[in-house]
Amino acid sequence: MQHYKQLFSIFTILLVLTNNTFAQTKKIEQIDSLMKWSNQIGVFNGNVLVSKNDKIIYQESFGFTDVTKKKKLNAAYRFNIGSITKEFSAVALMQLQEQGKLQLDDKVSKFIPELPKWANEVAIRDLLQYTSGIPNVNWKIINNDKDLFDGLKLTDTLDFKPGTNYDYNNNNIFLRQFIVERLTCMSFKMYAEKYIFKPCKMNSSILTPFGNEKNIAKGFNNNLVQDKTDLQITGGTYLTTIDLLKWVNCLHSKKIINNQSLYEIGQQFDLEQTQSALGQAKYKDENLIEHLHDGRAGNYEAILVSDINEKFTVILLDNNYNGKVFEISDAIIAILKDQKFIFPQNIHK
Repeated sequence: MQHYKQLFSIFTILLVLTNNTFAQTKKIEQIDSLMKWSNQIGVFNGNVLVSKNDKIIYQESFGFTDVTKKKKLNAAYRFNIGSITKEFSAVALMQLQEQGKLQLDDKVSKFIPELPKWANEVAIRDLLQYTSGIPNVNWKIINNDKDLFDGLKLTDTLDFKPGTNYDYNNNNIFLRQFIVERLTCMSFKMYAEKYIFKPCKMNSSILTPFGNEKNIAKGFNNNLVQDKTDLQITGGTYLTTIDLLKWVNCLHSKKIINNQSLYEIGQQFDLEQTQSALGQAKYKDENLIEHLHDGRAGNYEAILVSDINEKFTVILLDNNYNGKVFEISDAIIAILKDQKFIFPQNIHK
């Protein structure tokens, strides 16, 4: 009798495993059909990665490396991730806080005293939550990091009192980087490579400016015009889908910063449609449960969506902007959750 019970138990386990394998295979096939469709109708040219239960279940490349459409993309290609880059400067500041070198309520003037008097009012927390009131970058006169810093020194007034309103602009990001540089006596590029990319084993990740790097997907529009060359400004990050997954896993596992720091950088101003330094982050009892961040730079578009409870991450990196990565990622997530999903449409054709 005991023998039959053991056989039944083994049979039951095998049946469950078979059903789970079949279900996952079906999901992978649905994701593949979705991605092939998205590429065929001209709304996705890039790389995609889907991770579930700490395993990559889907990873593919669709389309071409540049405007000539002569060379096809592969998994080794790196894309500009746009605003997702902003997570790195936020994490750097949290690392320095954990080391006791700063506090989020410290004013900017403590670290960069030569800035105008507004630096006595703006706290590091304001830079993280985009509540500083610092006017946006005047891109007409900017060519490099020095121009950015000189622009901050020439800024005489804020647009609003720090902490009272929200304005998502890049001067907040560049000022974060300048503070990191002052505190560490190294370039932000070097800091990120040593204390962020290396510990997370993000071996393909590079910050601008860079030289003649290989495997760089180049942005282009639907009129077959290639993006202009990047300015000599530190910050833009190019990486692979694998490295972005490594970043998410490193961040969520608290390897790079602790849980309290991870909670702090996900806080946002108390208005709808505002972003934190992590984009859209959701917490339960101060523990991160959802992480969504998208980015745009020229004709690059990127999105990462992680659900910590459901144990999945979806990453899309594109070098031919069509504004569809949200729709595509929503469809992938619906597939993972056994929900109905909609194929994206190209309204321009």
